[in-house]
Amino acid sequence: MKQLFRILLLTIIVNYQLSIVNCLAQTLNVKVGSVTYQFPASQTGEMTYANGETVTVMGKTFSLADITAMTVDDSKVSDGTIGVSYDGSTASVTVAGNVAQYVTPTVSGAHVSIAQSDDLAEEITYTLSGTSTDGEFYMSGSYKATIELSGLTLTNATPVYSGAAVHIQNGKRIKVKIVTGTTNTLSDASTGSQKGCLYIKGHAEFAQKGTLNVVGNVKHGIKTGEYMTLKNATINVTSAVGDGINCAEYFLMESGTINISGTQDDGIQCDIDGDASTGETTDHEDEDSGNIYISGGTINITVTADAAKGIKGEGDMKISGGDITVKTTGGGVWDSTKVKTKASACLGADGNMTISGGTLNLTSTGAGGKGINGDGTFTATGGTIIIKTSGNAVVASSSGTLSTVSSSQQLDRYDSDYKSSPKGIKIDGAIVISDNAVIFVTTTGAGGEGIESKTSIDITGGQVTVNASDDAINASYNDDTKSLSNAGDLTISGGYVYACSTGNDGIDANGNVYIKGGVIYAIGTTSPEVAIDANSEEQKKLYVTGGTIIAIGGLENGAQLTQSCYQASSWSKNTWYAMTVGSETFVFKTPSSGGNTLVVSGASQPTLKSGVTVSGGTSIFDGVAYTGATFTGGSNVTLSSYTGGGGGPGPGGWPGWH
Repeated sequence: MKQLFRILLLTIIVNYQLSIVNCLAQTLNVKVGSVTYQFPASQTGEMTYANGETVTVMGKTFSLADITAMTVDDSKVSDGTIGVSYDGSTASVTVAGNVAQYVTPTVSGAHVSIAQSDDLAEEITYTLSGTSTDGEFYMSGSYKATIELSGLTLTNATPVYSGAAVHIQNGKRIKVKIVTGTTNTLSDASTGSQKGCLYIKGHAEFAQKGTLNVVGNVKHGIKTGEYMTLKNATINVTSAVGDGINCAEYFLMESGTINISGTQDDGIQCDIDGDASTGETTDHEDEDSGNIYISGGTINITVTADAAKGIKGEGDMKISGGDITVKTTGGGVWDSTKVKTKASACLGADGNMTISGGTLNLTSTGAGGKGINGDGTFTATGGTIIIKTSGNAVVASSSGTLSTVSSSQQLDRYDSDYKSSPKGIKIDGAIVISDNAVIFVTTTGAGGEGIESKTSIDITGGQVTVNASDDAINASYNDDTKSLSNAGDLTISGGYVYACSTGNDGIDANGNVYIKGGVIYAIGTTSPEVAIDANSEEQKKLYVTGGTIIAIGGLENGAQLTQSCYQASSWSKNTWYAMTVGSETFVFKTPSSGGNTLVVSGASQPTLKSGVTVSGGTSIFDGVAYTGATFTGGSNVTLSSYTGGGGGPGPGGWPGWH
């Protein structure tokens, strides 16, 4: 019988070789179990039959005992391709003849493993399709490859090679094409040591316009050992025990969509792979920075874990475009290693943060949660940033036991490492806001500051609107010693700034405050707080040399007012006012509460009217003020020279309100 098979095999080979002469479009299919090797007649050349035991075709040697079938047909073969088709509990593999000698496929039910030889010198494209409720794809190798997900639904219920649904044990560049028009769904095993449902050892480049749904049952949804990029594709991580997406070196998104929810850690996290950062490199060549780059696309992330970050980079974060929506709901945790409290943040970076474009909607509702939290500097030159935080503060006892507090008085009893307050933007380094940046911040809760830098704040342009329960804008100390030499200065020389606090100062600095230009509308609560405050208790000072200023609550005592300031005889709450300086008119609405004194200043002595009717113009500060508007009616407000201090008549004069 064995001899008969050999004779039949020889007959097929001879007939196929004769067909090569007559018709180069035919294909020899050699089937070994669930794997079919396809050899085009135009490439096959001479086949070798040895010792009655093996046959070699295009460098691939087959044992005759392993061959299930050999057929000849007119099927077309694309060089450098391998197809894997899943069908329930089985999978079939087709291998193009020109790469057959370089790969070793193994199939067990619907669990497929393909090992690339180190001799491989050309890229292989693997196309995965079909459906299995108990299957996987595992590929190992040392040459770059492309993985096409083309209508694949794959759940790894009982792992054979890896717990991941797709595991690429290849440290080179891996293109992941989510084929346009297809929907693909991956779910890994519920047990195992896999690092992600979709794991790629090397660097992954996601592309095309299909959709990929991912469930990570053990660790991350998507894990790459090196950098990850995204263009056009849609990635939905609907559940993950760890991060939604976790990568190293850098993360870069040009376009496409990322939706992440149901994670038990961060949404997107990027780490430095080596011992030290390379920083950003030209064209990201050999970059290992831990940086995050977002220039386009849509991101929607909701994370619920305590101290989780929506998007977190161990290096810098640079956002120049895109539509980004992040929500965190988790509370704080005690970090016993660093001996400090930690809380959630929508965006976090260990390095510097730069925002030059895009639209960001950031919401944090958990205790101590923040919109943006950075260890380095923060620079905003463009884009629109909308931040809302609504949690209370989280504090820790000396033993690390956590609780929440709802008043600033309670919060003041704790050292900085033992508390975390809800803040819109909290930056350890310098903050610079300029050009076309538009920032809206709303915070509530104990210690709910709007924008805080522990170094300095410099606003030269843009539009900043802050409503806060604590200081609206604060330049604090940059170390825990609170040394005067490290007290942060705050400078405003341009742009539009609205800073309203319901429980503290509107604008505050532990160093000096310099008002040189721009339009500033600051509101502080009642004395001893003021609208604009410098650290005069420590011989720091407020300097006013320019700008258009409205300050409800007055200015810090001892201010140096090179540009004259004027005090209104009284002010009424929830009332529209028009202030004219030269040929420019600024129309604003007063708050429902605030400090006693209304102070105004401009390049020349202003005139002020209350109770006006506004029409036209450009709305700023979320509808609280207008530029270029016209007004009618109103009553003249008496202005007198002002030298500093937050005292004086309140709304409607003492003792009551209008």
